[in-house]
Amino acid sequence: MTAVDETRDIAAGVRIAVDVMGGDHGPREVVAGSLDYAASAPRDHVILVGDEIVIGGLADPLPDNVSIVHASQVIGMDEHPALALRQKKDASIVVATDLVRRRDADAVVTAGHTGAGMAAAVLGLGRLRGVDRPALAVQMITEAGPFVLLDIGANPDSTAQNLAQYARMGAIFADRVLEVSNPRVALLSIGEEKGKGDVRIQQATELLDASGLNFIGNVEGKDLTRQIADVVVCDAVLGNVVIKFFEGLSGFIFDLFRAEFQRTLRGRLAYLLMRPGIARIRGVFDYERVGGSPLLGVRGTVIITHGRAKRRMIMFAVEVAARTARAHVPDLIAESLSAAGSARRDPLSATPPGPAPRRRAAVRSKGAS
Repeated sequence: MTAVDETRDIAAGVRIAVDVMGGDHGPREVVAGSLDYAASAPRDHVILVGDEIVIGGLADPLPDNVSIVHASQVIGMDEHPALALRQKKDASIVVATDLVRRRDADAVVTAGHTGAGMAAAVLGLGRLRGVDRPALAVQMITEAGPFVLLDIGANPDSTAQNLAQYARMGAIFADRVLEVSNPRVALLSIGEEKGKGDVRIQQATELLDASGLNFIGNVEGKDLTRQIADVVVCDAVLGNVVIKFFEGLSGFIFDLFRAEFQRTLRGRLAYLLMRPGIARIRGVFDYERVGGSPLLGVRGTVIITHGRAKRRMIMFAVEVAARTARAHVPDLIAESLSAAGSARRDPLSATPPGPAPRRRAAVRSKGAS
């Protein structure tokens, strides 16, 4: 059983539960971003989960396609996820996730404690049949378009079979949410030659060669911005380092530009001439557009966005949740991993998806790229 109720016409609208109390900037930014999405997508319904008095003060008047579900507790960023979930049964992330479990919502979005969000999903929704470990995926922005990177935070000690399973889940997300047909899949490693890397990479290569996916081998870190692959697979430690490096590098580059342009009058004049081009480059590095990271492999749509997310990024996170739920991604992953006689110990024995059509036009977020 999946979290998506197939008796509903999900194409007519999806219901997104938003953990209002999570995030570094508090309910104000989360509510504002959620309302922005609700205004842009009147068919969808946004459920704001948290302190109803606080939410009511920030969302007055309440739009027709927005409702409030009260939750009296919050899990702080410094709390241990498993312990907090046991002690705080009425925490906003627990209540929001439970709405998906009860099929009163089709997706959940949180900017709160990442560990608590993942734990609430795994414990509250459960893993899909055949999934050994769920994985966090993220859309990485390049000039040519986005690619999917996973895992970025769920499993630091992934096995070769885990990596191969991530590849299948990431390919489904790329195909159905980013609309990249027959996505190219690669392993992130120390060399571009297929199979180059540690024993785990070599074993994962063998599994992926036999998977039926469009597996192209390895990519190196220097090739990520060239979008050689549409899905790049690695363990959580490497994935998290990559995304944090990208974030830090983009800030460093624009700080250098800013300092150089402000140094002299000639520099300030040059900035006026170059401002349109710089704005386009800044758009390429705009990580807020990715919205959030889907937790793939659980029985429902779960989007975990950045703790520093403000209004604009929250809006994009809710949009990613709506598109992922509308595409029935959890159902598709379950179908791809299920086959006669398949078991958790042999996840790649599942029947691969049928041949996909040629590449479709890339989907872009509202108001963004």
